Amino acid sequence: MTERAILVLEDGSIYEGFSFGSPMDSYGEVVFNTSMAGYQEMLTDPSYAGQIVVPTYPLIGNYGINDEDFESKQIQVSGFVVREECTQPSHYLSNKTVHQYLLENNIPGICSIDTRAITRKLRSAGVMMGVLTTTRTPSQALEELRGAPDYDTIDFVRQVSTEEPYEWPLAVDKPEYNIVVLDSGLKYNILRILSSLGCKVTALPCTTPAEDILKLNPDGILLSPGPGNPELLDYIVDTVKALVDKKPMMGICLGSQLIGRAFGAKNFKLKFGHRGGNHPVKDLSDGRVYITSQNHGYALDPDSVVNGLEVSHINLNDDTVEGVRHRELPIFAIQYHSEASPGPLDNMYLFEKFLDMIRECK
Repeated sequence: MTERAILVLEDGSIYEGFSFGSPMDSYGEVVFNTSMAGYQEMLTDPSYAGQIVVPTYPLIGNYGINDEDFESKQIQVSGFVVREECTQPSHYLSNKTVHQYLLENNIPGICSIDTRAITRKLRSAGVMMGVLTTTRTPSQALEELRGAPDYDTIDFVRQVSTEEPYEWPLAVDKPEYNIVVLDSGLKYNILRILSSLGCKVTALPCTTPAEDILKLNPDGILLSPGPGNPELLDYIVDTVKALVDKKPMMGICLGSQLIGRAFGAKNFKLKFGHRGGNHPVKDLSDGRVYITSQNHGYALDPDSVVNGLEVSHINLNDDTVEGVRHRELPIFAIQYHSEASPGPLDNMYLFEKFLDMIRECK
């Protein structure tokens, strides 16, 4: 670990460290995550497509990489920025280091860097684009960044969605429910949980039209999380509009924003987003507070939640919308991650709520 590397932000800020993982250059939107564990899940979460991720926890890699905690088929982040990278992990499931994993997937990392300074910068100035490089000078990196497309203008969902439909392995011999998941960047733990609850689960590409979804005769439809700007996804919104009065529906994260858009709501970009495993969310129906796992940079405008939708959950840190439900139709959505991975498992009950809603409709 002797090759120097730099992270250059669009405002000209420069952070120096050492290269690990792949020595290639990369650019993306720089964001931070406050979870204390779960770096393997972060790396493979499709919602991080197009982003350089900065964990605020200072030591990364101490339990290595294993074969059980992947949330997609590959690393999804554009780059990884850490304070200290552990080169000698200790865990009985570990089979490689973070460095080896990044290197195998051609993803650059930078370590020995002041991640607290980066986090404070992003909290005060907001998320911004950045370049991670071992070959360019700061001025060259900044010049390249100024010519690169902005994160908000790219449809990352098409990049991370499955290209072909597939069924998740059954957990029971005779599944009780047939669930279709529209894959806008879903995490495997959603499929694991639904399967464990007695469901046959089929994941479909994000471009699947409504009529093809209905041909599968699903008992319920789940709209997955995913990356990027929800205002670019009219083709999925049109699909959702055609399905909202046909089948029970649950949305998670981006899925919540798409359901909101289908009923006329608007989304806005948060200053630095919610990414971590300790966000308090209040259920407005009973006042109960849940600690949640979150990963999103956009939120629904509460004043635009109309046409039968109502706000069901709010974030207690900033009062942003964390959930919506329909007053008449069997539809609800959450902005946080009930499947965790990483984060607390407090909100797994929402999958059972989804199945209860399906039972009532049947």
